[in-house]
Amino acid sequence: MKELKEHIGVRQIPGESKRRWFFSDDFDLIVWFADDRSFVGFELCYDKRGNEHSIAWSEAAGFRHMAVDAGERRPGKYKASPVLIPDGYFDAKRVCRAFSEVSHSLPDGIAAYVLKALEQYLNASTDRVRG
Repeated sequence: MKELKEHIGVRQIPGESKRRWFFSDDFDLIVWFADDRSFVGFELCYDKRGNEHSIAWSEAAGFRHMAVDAGERRPGKYKASPVLIPDGYFDAKRVCRAFSEVSHSLPDGIAAYVLKALEQYLNASTDRVRG
């Protein structure tokens, strides 16, 4: 699937910001909204068919990059629930490019919001390398 589609009927958690969830073969995108419908944060899971990772951003915590441990590498045991584990390297250029190719189907403003944040991450990373 080369475009993001929305999960309908996503469970909302009392006390948390409202969320919407979009998916494709390669990405999962969860976006959180304030009561006034402004963006609060997002989590973009990428490389779902291989070495899955997650890049998240929120006003409160900033950026967080994690690997997804699918819980499948447990010889002789049942599959465990997937969990996020720290992972340092984030290929922002590649992920931005791939996300941009599938994001055209997202509702107004969501793709621009995520791409702008990813570009800020990329620019900040480039500044650290230069500095």
